[in-house]
Amino acid sequence: MAKITTIIDIGSNSVRMVVLKKTSRYGFALINETKSRVKISEGSYNDNGNLQEIPMQRTFGALQSFVRIAHSLKSRKTLCVATSALRDAPNKKVFIDKIQKELGLSIKVIDGAKEAYYGAVATSNLLHVDDYMSIDIGGGSTEFCSVFDGKIQQYFSLDIGTVRLKELYFNHNDLDGAKEFIFEKLRAFNNQFQTFNHHALVGVGGTSRSLSRLIIDKSDYPLDTLHGFTYKTKPYKKLFDEIIYAKSEKKLKSLGVKKDRYDTIQEGAFIFNTILEYFKIKEVVTSGVGVREGVYLADLLRTSNHKFPANFNVSVRSLLDRFELDGKITSLMGNNIAKIFDALLPLHNLPAQYKTALVLATKLHSIGVTLSFYKYSEHAFNFILNGLNYGFSHEQRVLIAHIIKFSKKSTPSKKDIAHFKELLPSLEIVQWLSFMMSLNLRLNVDLSNQNFTYDLDDTTLKIKSNQSVYMASDLIQRIDVPSSLQGICLDD
Repeated sequence: MAKITTIIDIGSNSVRMVVLKKTSRYGFALINETKSRVKISEGSYNDNGNLQEIPMQRTFGALQSFVRIAHSLKSRKTLCVATSALRDAPNKKVFIDKIQKELGLSIKVIDGAKEAYYGAVATSNLLHVDDYMSIDIGGGSTEFCSVFDGKIQQYFSLDIGTVRLKELYFNHNDLDGAKEFIFEKLRAFNNQFQTFNHHALVGVGGTSRSLSRLIIDKSDYPLDTLHGFTYKTKPYKKLFDEIIYAKSEKKLKSLGVKKDRYDTIQEGAFIFNTILEYFKIKEVVTSGVGVREGVYLADLLRTSNHKFPANFNVSVRSLLDRFELDGKITSLMGNNIAKIFDALLPLHNLPAQYKTALVLATKLHSIGVTLSFYKYSEHAFNFILNGLNYGFSHEQRVLIAHIIKFSKKSTPSKKDIAHFKELLPSLEIVQWLSFMMSLNLRLNVDLSNQNFTYDLDDTTLKIKSNQSVYMASDLIQRIDVPSSLQGICLDD
């Protein structure tokens, strides 16, 4: 696969592009993301699906800019797919031929099932949930997928889209007709939906992200990140209704809706809310990835059934590829923190999920050093909050970042974790994890391949090493120790 790859998705409302750079066999990093709301399907549903001249001109201009960006970034491979608007258009060949001739860009029109599948490939590899149904609301269609135990089970597309509903129903103030239209489409697939027995829904696409952004802003949520954001549906039913039945753009603005969403947010919220009602969904997980990432992953993982290897996380791998100081030291310290956790288990009594968080924090802490040695734990904290994108819940990434942040400082206080309190475990747990991280860093201060053994004698941790531990011994005397641990005895 090319070192730098461009993926373009031509949707009914927007054309979107991502440029991704490989960092290793399966690792990659996003180096560009661009979107243009060209509304290529505008006016088409009142003309038997035919693309109109002005929307085609807008789309041509956006794609021309995309091609220039890809060229400037030295992208050697471009994959361009088109979804509902083009597959419904009788005159699509005219547009596709023009793009090929004048821009040298080959457009592949994919059917609804393939569109749903690509979305499922992205979410099943890049989200932290394993059992869910996903929906991707577009301008002309909505894609559905069912995932159990991380494996894609069913996927298909229905002709339910924001532009389609706007032109057929909303412009005529026929919301009852719009709801019956959606229900009719859903009922026609009752047999397939019998396997969609999930309490969680993954929302893919612009509508879901816009609604999640409103909820984050209104709830003073501590982490400004959409991907992985999770919320219960019941408290926000009123907000969705207010959006759907807003009588003016002024009202939408007062609800926090961004200007570029005024034209489709009501139809999108209507479809979203109707699907939540139909399936009795209680929880929504927001996806920042979709068709574009699915197209990329299907190409990257073509020899492994479009799935990453077990226990592989692309965010961790990509960060280590770009910022790791020394792989051997990283591995050594990761193994050592696991031993410390196990030795102290009778005192802290923490579940295995926290051991995983400690190992990851240990492996990633040197990111801050690569960025700037001074205050490196704070640099790493900020970088992890924003850079540990894929495969982690918000709670996991916030915890890992906090473990790193306090690895060189005194044990965190209630005040230190107040801002992220709703995403963190108890203060006592954060203190235990920070202590173990701090102990590990001090033991390995000289970055040598020391072999430590640990033995918990009642409430005293006895540590032995096969080498001199002068510097480590001095540093450990200054460490804050949890109240249930009476002391640390270090011998070489």
